[in-house]
Amino acid sequence: MPFISKIERQSDYGSFNSSHPIVIDNGASYFRIGWAGENEPRVIFRNIVQRPRHKTTGETVTVVGDHNPVLLKYFDCTRSGPRSAFESNVVYQFEIMEYILDFGFDRLGADQSQIDHPILITECACNPVQSRGKMAELLFESYGVPSVAFGVDAAFSYKYNQQLGICSDTGLAITSGFTTSHVIPFINGEPVYEACCRTNVGGYHVTDYLKQLLSLKYPHHISKLTWERVEELKMEHCYIAADYASEVQLFQRGDKEAEDKTRCWQLPWTPSPVEEPPSEEEIARKAALKEKQSQRLREMAEAKRSSKINELENELKGLEFLLEELKDIEEDDEIVSFLASRGYASKREAESAFAKVTQSLRKAKGEQVPSEEKVDISAAEKYYLIDIPDDELSAEQLKEKRRQVFLKSTTEARQRAKQRRLDEELEKEKEKKLEEQKRMENPERYLEQLRAKYKELSEKLEQRKRLKTNGNNANGNNNVSGGVGRGERLNAAQRERMRLLTTAAFDRGKGEDTFGQRDEDWQLYKLMSRDNDDDDDDKPDHDETELARISSRLREIDPTFFPGSESGASASEAPRFRPLTKEDFQIILGVERFRCPEVLFNPNFIGIDQSGLDEMVGVSLRRLPSWVQGLEDKMTSSILVTGGSCLYPGMGERLEAGIQMIRPCGTPIKVVRATDPIMDSWRGASVYAAAMQFPQQTFSRTDYYEKGEDWLRSYKFRYTI
Repeated sequence: MPFISKIERQSDYGSFNSSHPIVIDNGASYFRIGWAGENEPRVIFRNIVQRPRHKTTGETVTVVGDHNPVLLKYFDCTRSGPRSAFESNVVYQFEIMEYILDFGFDRLGADQSQIDHPILITECACNPVQSRGKMAELLFESYGVPSVAFGVDAAFSYKYNQQLGICSDTGLAITSGFTTSHVIPFINGEPVYEACCRTNVGGYHVTDYLKQLLSLKYPHHISKLTWERVEELKMEHCYIAADYASEVQLFQRGDKEAEDKTRCWQLPWTPSPVEEPPSEEEIARKAALKEKQSQRLREMAEAKRSSKINELENELKGLEFLLEELKDIEEDDEIVSFLASRGYASKREAESAFAKVTQSLRKAKGEQVPSEEKVDISAAEKYYLIDIPDDELSAEQLKEKRRQVFLKSTTEARQRAKQRRLDEELEKEKEKKLEEQKRMENPERYLEQLRAKYKELSEKLEQRKRLKTNGNNANGNNNVSGGVGRGERLNAAQRERMRLLTTAAFDRGKGEDTFGQRDEDWQLYKLMSRDNDDDDDDKPDHDETELARISSRLREIDPTFFPGSESGASASEAPRFRPLTKEDFQIILGVERFRCPEVLFNPNFIGIDQSGLDEMVGVSLRRLPSWVQGLEDKMTSSILVTGGSCLYPGMGERLEAGIQMIRPCGTPIKVVRATDPIMDSWRGASVYAAAMQFPQQTFSRTDYYEKGEDWLRSYKFRYTI
């Protein structure tokens, strides 16, 4: 089976005889395997499996534990995520467990499928018989091991530290692992599993909680907050608060002590390049390039001018030839038909076109055009058919007359609109000059007046908006339920129109309907129509226009002005972006440093209704059988904490304070940490497997075939050497 890993394969597997045991610490987080009697395991890797496909060949490979990122770029890992064989701390996916054991034995140096060495493998406290039986079946059937022994990892760690003199033979072992935490009492060196206590909270939950908090706090850096990186931040910066409430208040005050406890993780950041002024060579180069482009544009303009001159000269020659031909025609009807075939309505129009082309040609050549030679066709000459009666015109001339009438009306309308725009622009320019003069005389006062006017218009438009929404109960409808009636949505003009209609209906509703027969009825109709014309719901508001103008003016003269998006009907302002700085790429760890590990003592922070580590000690002491009553004080005087989640600073002090609160006053309490909380379980198992009494504690393959896995129910490992 192909494996991808950066772990090298051991080469001295054949130097150990078949009776030398192999020790396996099968943890939910890490898998450790090595030889009995040694102080360190040979192979350590994460207890996960991933099976990606090759991007080119489609071959499936097995990635166990820590993979090599350089090789993994050739494989598609999107369809196959990391998988674990554990549910909490119990093995239940034995197909994945087989991949892990294959990889572990392969990296240990085994070159054949059968393993001829006894196996000592760790398990959790009170491991279900089904899980232990499946593990025994896997080792016996798939690997052919001669014998197997099962032991609890926390018990091996406690016995190992007992031999070192750190704890006594009677005491408590508090182990906090990857997914669960246990409290196991020990009496005379043997664990009392009847009084064991377990909580489904461990290092996984601390890391996941920290990852959630940082992702919510820094959503724009969520891609940087990978599981591995958050795990490193947790082990490097998190600690256990001696008093959680006091620590939270400390950070709420934000004093110097809180700043000292805050940590900063700087993400990779490249500052924006500073624009330096261009050098003289660069300025000269740009000037030469600009001159070259200008020369090219001048050449293009000259070529276009020459082309236009040629076109105008050709058009002028054509018009001269046309006018020469007209001199030879004497009959009026022939002149009209001849001009119509050439696209002209009259001889005057052809002459006018000739004059225009002549003037355009002179302008194109750059010649001075005398004012007396400028062609200005009067309206009478341009629209010569308008004043002629219709009965004197032919069908074609009537059609041309209608066209001239339409052209004249539209031209005059455009001229009037243009004149109005010019007048408005002149008026605006005049007002702008006056405002600028006021600003130059007293800038502070001018700015203050402008801000006051902006505030006044904003409040006025906001008030109008509220009145339009609910009328401010202006129609006397005290609607306490919060609903808005139709009358509350009408403006003043609409309400007046409704009053007129209801008055007319009341006056004329009795008897026969005679509305419209009298002159005053039509006066009422005109009044209602005028009210309808005055309805300014769909017309631009002068106040809104003025507010937009003042807002634009304030932005020009006051860089600190930021108009509110809720001010009347003013357009929402686009956000002003600032350049990213070094502080934008920092992850600040404040209360998260102690809030996340607090779930070990208060699992309800993450929605788990179970006891914390200090409460578990009291639960375990209450579960002790009657024949060991009276040893509680001796047990609390020798409390060993082990496991990867007990490495946080302040763990011992917090446990002592918490246990002291649930024990009687004066109870001796001593909490010590294991020499190596992570490796002591494997080292304790290694020492035990190297002892002479180890073969007596194993479960052989012959016993498995003869007695079956049900015999494992009564199997009990003895830790006293």
